[in-house]
Amino acid sequence: MSNIQTFQSKLKDDSYAAIIYSEHNRYYFTGFPSSDGLLFITKDHAVFLIDSRYIEAAKKQAQGCEVVLMTDTKAQLAELVKKFDVKEIGIESYDMPVSTAQQFKRMLPDIKFDLSDSISETISHMRMIKSDAEIENIKKAQAITDAAFDHILEYIKPGVSERDIALEIEYFMKKNGAKGPSFDLITITGENTSLPHGVPGDRKIKAGDFFTMDTGAVVNGYCSDMTRTVAVGKITSEQKKVYDTVLKAQTEALNALAAGKKCSDIDKIARDIIDNAGYKGCFGHGLGHSVGLLIHEEPRLSPSCDAILEPGMIMTVEPGIYLEGRFGVRIEDMVLITKDGIINFSKSPKELITL
Repeated sequence: MSNIQTFQSKLKDDSYAAIIYSEHNRYYFTGFPSSDGLLFITKDHAVFLIDSRYIEAAKKQAQGCEVVLMTDTKAQLAELVKKFDVKEIGIESYDMPVSTAQQFKRMLPDIKFDLSDSISETISHMRMIKSDAEIENIKKAQAITDAAFDHILEYIKPGVSERDIALEIEYFMKKNGAKGPSFDLITITGENTSLPHGVPGDRKIKAGDFFTMDTGAVVNGYCSDMTRTVAVGKITSEQKKVYDTVLKAQTEALNALAAGKKCSDIDKIARDIIDNAGYKGCFGHGLGHSVGLLIHEEPRLSPSCDAILEPGMIMTVEPGIYLEGRFGVRIEDMVLITKDGIINFSKSPKELITL
């Protein structure tokens, strides 16, 4: 069953339709990338309205839907509503701006609009469980990420800037089959490593620094995500203690990951190790998140997420310790939850590398 067919089976009745407007959900349902367009889905029909820039390619590539040239959105939506006898339309509440929803309501003043989270929740849960094809794309993206890590190690040395490392990684990824990085790469050194989402700049690597790389690639629309921290020259005993603590927290959390476990319980395992080592308050973010078409998807490994892990979910596990103004360490792997345990897609070494 295709993604569109699965979604159609979850619509409440024959008079209900959904407008899929967001770029990532259009791609999820049609398999066709585009910066504009909308998908109109009822129980039995799916129509993809798309403009002239994409129409020829969409007719060849879009899956499970009728592709129609978008000429007059208001008139075409009115025609679809009449043709399929639609009485109510649901929207993507998580993704559609209020102004856009109001625009659609003005186009169709006689139609009831469902502004609840129903459509978005349905799609979100569908996207939590990855298909074999999605998993294969994510594995390919991670293989490029691992290769980029191996490639970049020889470039990490005193005098090289954070920005230069980011540029080299991005170039390598694109040269080796990625569309590009799956987010703005985090390649930071020295005191900047205490910033979980630090931005690479002109700061140059020095002996005694930690260097943290949070990187990922995109293949066929799907993301990977991995973080490694390496040492440049001799580091202090405290730096080594922090690194070992983060690695232990990650190892124990990975060992506990399994279908049927609660997300918040996995987070607690890693958080307790870090807190008990004397670093309470130094791990401010959640332990991990799902990955797919977006780099951050549901569910989350966090204290506030009570979702239950299921086979087919892809999760990151990324504990960190951040000592403000001094240094930080994060180690991140990306794994697939299976009925028998997990498969770790991240192959890069985690024992501390000293360059």
